[in-house]
Amino acid sequence: MDLRLSPVSAQTPLRSTQALRSLSTPEAAGTGFSGALKGALSAVSASQNQAQALQREVQMENPSVSLEETMVAIQKAQIGFQATLNVRNRMVQAYNDIMNMQV
Repeated sequence: MDLRLSPVSAQTPLRSTQALRSLSTPEAAGTGFSGALKGALSAVSASQNQAQALQREVQMENPSVSLEETMVAIQKAQIGFQATLNVRNRMVQAYNDIMNMQV
């Protein structure tokens, strides 16, 4: 059994950090909240797709994909999805609070 993680998975947090830094550049300042939200949703979707692809490769018994790498990718995708749900719930709650305010 191969316990090594591939270099691609080791670079994933670095890519996420670089994506966050790119949001703070002056060019991205015009995109605002909607751009940041869209970027975050794209990152969560990509994470889920990567986890699904790794899971498929493990099921097909590909020797170049380790079970540990797959489990880490699945957990990252799950945490990202839970964070997305929490953001959505907070936004809906804020919208409801604003709508229920008396003018």
